[in-house]
Amino acid sequence: MAGPLLCADAPHLLYRAFFGLPDSIKGADDRPVNALLGSVNQTLWCVERFKPRAVVMCFGAEAAIYRTDAYPAYHAHRPEMPGDLAHQWALAPDLYRALGWAVVDSAELEADDLMGTLVADEEDRGGEALILSGDRDMFQCVTQSVHVLLQQRGREGPEELDPAAVQARYGVTPAQVPDFIALRGDPSDGLPGAKGIGEKTAADLLRRHGDLETALDAAVRERTPTVRRALHEQADELRMFKDIATLRRISTARPVDAPTDGASGAEAAERLGMRRLAERLRSSF
Repeated sequence: MAGPLLCADAPHLLYRAFFGLPDSIKGADDRPVNALLGSVNQTLWCVERFKPRAVVMCFGAEAAIYRTDAYPAYHAHRPEMPGDLAHQWALAPDLYRALGWAVVDSAELEADDLMGTLVADEEDRGGEALILSGDRDMFQCVTQSVHVLLQQRGREGPEELDPAAVQARYGVTPAQVPDFIALRGDPSDGLPGAKGIGEKTAADLLRRHGDLETALDAAVRERTPTVRRALHEQADELRMFKDIATLRRISTARPVDAPTDGASGAEAAERLGMRRLAERLRSSF
């Protein structure tokens, strides 16, 4: 039986490795390769343990057009990409392809939209899928057949989350995650959420009402003045936040089965000056 489709959040992997590994890790051009090395090593960790039928490295726009059109402050606070990271970013797709991994990109959508599309399509075709990311927005994609591999500090590898784990962590189901984000907000994306409503209150509202729209309809009956006021005064804004938090699904081809190519990947790593990575690939793949 074929293994799951592994969809990886390439921007997250590159950023995390760039800021998490020392820039003294340098390649053939005497420039840092820490982001490249870390992103590949973390993906290989998953390949070795989950034996995916294929790996797809997903890129995308820094901010999806549909999100910035709706809310210009979305991602507006994020700093410019450091030059050494931009240099590695440009090299990453060819390295990933050399490893036998597919690379997909979009100028209008973010990597999370592409990952969400790919795993939903895989499930529709009777397959299973994994999402390697640190973005909790991806929790909305979790089903019995689609799990998130959540990267966290202090762990060698990611934590695998199924629907029960998402509910234990947030107090809501995966399907309620966009509603939850709308209410609670998401500082990393610049979404403020409902005034005076935090994580516990957002989860409580969704447990009682099921979704954002029903909670808004019942706002007048909320006992807490702060909650009642936020739901009443911010109703349209909260609907917009939910729409922003909801991933877009597009038409895309199903990735073909493709094992990791250790030999080709080792050659590419060697050219970039990553000898230890090349040795690992030759010995393990």
